[in-house]
Amino acid sequence: MKRRVVVTGIGALTPLGLSAASSWQGALSGHSGIQFLPDMAAIGLTTAIGGRIEGFDPARFLQPKQIRHMDRFAQLAIAAAEEAVTDSGLLGAGYDLEQVGALFGSGIGGMVTFTEQHEIFLRRWDRVSPFFIPMMIPNMAAGEVAIRWGLMGPSSTTVTACASSASAVGEAFRLVQHGDAPAMLALGAEAVIIPFAYAGFCSMKALSTRNDAPKEACRPFDQGRDGFVMGEGAGCVVMEDMEAALARHAPIYGEIVGYGQSSDAHHLVEPRPDGKGAFLAMQRALADADLSVADIDYINAHATSTPKGDAGEARAIADLFGEDGGGVSVSSTKSMTGHLLGAAGVVELLFALLAIRDQVVPPTINLDQQDADIHLDLVPNVAKPREVRAALSNSFGFGGHNVCLAVARHA
Repeated sequence: MKRRVVVTGIGALTPLGLSAASSWQGALSGHSGIQFLPDMAAIGLTTAIGGRIEGFDPARFLQPKQIRHMDRFAQLAIAAAEEAVTDSGLLGAGYDLEQVGALFGSGIGGMVTFTEQHEIFLRRWDRVSPFFIPMMIPNMAAGEVAIRWGLMGPSSTTVTACASSASAVGEAFRLVQHGDAPAMLALGAEAVIIPFAYAGFCSMKALSTRNDAPKEACRPFDQGRDGFVMGEGAGCVVMEDMEAALARHAPIYGEIVGYGQSSDAHHLVEPRPDGKGAFLAMQRALADADLSVADIDYINAHATSTPKGDAGEARAIADLFGEDGGGVSVSSTKSMTGHLLGAAGVVELLFALLAIRDQVVPPTINLDQQDADIHLDLVPNVAKPREVRAALSNSFGFGGHNVCLAVARHA
């Protein structure tokens, strides 16, 4: 028998704030976390804007030696997990930690370390750190989380580009749902606001070049969108078997009810113009949740502010929900956080859960002139109070990886 799975703890660090609560309030207020980045401008990159987390102090969570031996992406993951674990009360819940695990998602992993150590290598190979490999590999954040709390249950890492942490949430959901673990942490993190990473995306012409107006640069679904804006961040959700959570009177943010996946089978980096892959992921999440389109009130869209990506996702939503969306509200919180790459999925799922809790939908900011071919309710510029019974969170990644997660109000 499948078990029902609820979220009992959340944590996040984003360009909007150093916690889940501050990030959510920033999103509801329509605040932009995007800023001008002088270090990118100094070397002549065509894009010199991004969502950098300000004020993060790893010493709040880690000892000096741990900080030296841990890439920034893993440090952010530890901080998000610390918030979520504390929020849930998981450690005092009586669980056998030999059965509790952590699934992690990151599209790139320790690129800061990779870049730094490569520069050392070019000068003298024998000065490369013995911690280079364990600091760089993406799965190390899951390992660090397991070590920190003694979690000996399932531990793994998904790398599906910008869908990575959504994949981690979905796979952790399945483990709890099928009784393979009584509780799981699902998390994601990304920290690649560095010139080397920017150079790669600039060469692809994937990034917005609105360097003179950083806070207006990320404009999903807007007629003037010209590329995505990079961000960094981390998020974590604690999932538990519903019966166990209720028995210990745990806080419940909502229920994860569906997980859908698909592949575009189309192109390395471009989405299908017809949105078929996105359509299938949403359709499968609804079928898994035993919900209809009429049950969904909100979609946190993947929409990154690219001309082709936003159009394809809007086409998929229209094909599934009707040309005008059939009353569903759709917004892209990336307009405020920037694109958190592999961390985006779990952070945006968290926002969908909070939309259900607070009965309000965060806005899509910078939506000044809605794409004339898109007729959905895109919640332009101002948060919208409304009933939210259930929501979808979309995450799509290079390689054509598509993930949709369905969440609902716990009842």
